Amino acid sequence: MVSLSLLQNLCGALLSHENIAALLVFLLVYNLMTFYQRRRYLVNVPPGPTPWPVVGSFGRFFIPAFIRRRFEQQSDSPYKNAAVAFTEQASVYGNVYSLFVGSQLVVVLNGYEVVKDALSNHPEVFSDRPATPAITIMTKRKGIVFAPYGPVWRKQRKFCHTTLKSFGFGKLSLEPCILQGLETVKSELLRLNKESGGSGVDLAPLISSAVSNVICSLILGQRFHHEDREFRTMLDQMVRGLEICVNSAAVLINIFPLLYYLPFGVFKELRQVERDITMFLKRIIAKHRETLDPDNPRDLTDMYLIEMLAQQAAGEKGSSFTEDYLFYIIGDLFIAGTDTTANSVLWILLYMVLHPDTQEKVQAEIDEVVGRHRVPSLADKGNLPFTEATIMEVQRLTAVVPLGIPHMASVTTEFKGYTIPKGTVVLPNLWSVHRDPTVWDDPDSFNPARFLDAEGKLLRKECFIPFGIGRRVCMGEQLAKMELFLMVTNLLHAFKFRLPEGTPPPPLHGRFGLTLAPCQYSVCVSLRS
Repeated sequence: MVSLSLLQNLCGALLSHENIAALLVFLLVYNLMTFYQRRRYLVNVPPGPTPWPVVGSFGRFFIPAFIRRRFEQQSDSPYKNAAVAFTEQASVYGNVYSLFVGSQLVVVLNGYEVVKDALSNHPEVFSDRPATPAITIMTKRKGIVFAPYGPVWRKQRKFCHTTLKSFGFGKLSLEPCILQGLETVKSELLRLNKESGGSGVDLAPLISSAVSNVICSLILGQRFHHEDREFRTMLDQMVRGLEICVNSAAVLINIFPLLYYLPFGVFKELRQVERDITMFLKRIIAKHRETLDPDNPRDLTDMYLIEMLAQQAAGEKGSSFTEDYLFYIIGDLFIAGTDTTANSVLWILLYMVLHPDTQEKVQAEIDEVVGRHRVPSLADKGNLPFTEATIMEVQRLTAVVPLGIPHMASVTTEFKGYTIPKGTVVLPNLWSVHRDPTVWDDPDSFNPARFLDAEGKLLRKECFIPFGIGRRVCMGEQLAKMELFLMVTNLLHAFKFRLPEGTPPPPLHGRFGLTLAPCQYSVCVSLRS
């Protein structure tokens, strides 16, 4: 195996000499040959825009976006993330169409019926994960989010789900853990708001810390103070890493994997992010290993190490339960259990600021059911239909994971009259599902009432799938719903939120990475009587 340092030295040497010209010519010729050779064997694939040589459709969709972002402060043109652009292309090529990232065929699925048909009715075909270079380099195709579909993944997911449930995952017993973090958020909000002098408070650090501490208590057996420098750095690095992978020149790694090792720019930054997160998590695993008491497991990490040692003692050869695999599982849960839920809370509070009438209506419902002398609990959930409808409507509009996690066709199949070759990357466009005019009236408008029936009771719709659908549905769906409800109701029960005086509302296009985060905003908070 070629070492990282050797590859870095090689890249540095190439970049510092005229050899770079020869390298570029070689890469160009090689990728042209691969591109046209692959296209020659593709028959009856879904239609799509004509790809550019070497970069494929990447050139049409992303290079103009890079240029626009470079000069967006001087431009009045509206920003479009990839999910919006992909949704618009469906009106040209249909709800099933193809793109190329380099020579890799990508099929985009749009609209509820198409996404449901693929992921629910053909799970044996579309449940796999692609070996996308950028993701493969970072995850080694291990863990439970990006690992390929098969017996190893099923065994690891089942173990993690069963173990987490034993520690309260998705159960009412986890409520005190969530509320504990909320008390810190409330007290810090008041302090920071007072210190701001009316300029407002950035909610993101407090919310992400509170959300992350819930999953940390389950998988790492500890909570971190929101001002813990290392913990705060890890959360910031996690967000930055997701943005780099999807929303920067690092996307080119999927066409030219060796770019990952370039010693400058976002490529160097991405490697540093990976190193920092790796060191943080491996230190925690090492500490668990040193202090492990098999009779008194503290968290998922302990339970995994116990299972690993048991299989080793039983002489099981080739077991997938290894410390290396544990590292990637913890990484998956740490990231997935923080970023999506934290961004959802931030989006909901932003919409409450932008729609003060809805904020007041939610608060009035909470006051009527809960009163002013206790905090909202999960037991109140069934009696707060408008509040739940409001949370669901913001989730629908913002689609925090707008393109889902990439799927892959595990076999060549016929779908909707087209041939989907084995190895094709499949993107379920959840943004298009939640903006599908065939299932939603006036889909671009904010209207919580769409989730209520004529009697004001909560109306659940099968076309509402913020956590995905099929065998790869988000494992943490129940936990996320608990956190969203408790955080939103407790914060709105305690505070009134508004923008600082004279501050324009932030744009609603968000910051597109693997997840869709709201643009940075600050709020002023005031205690409700």
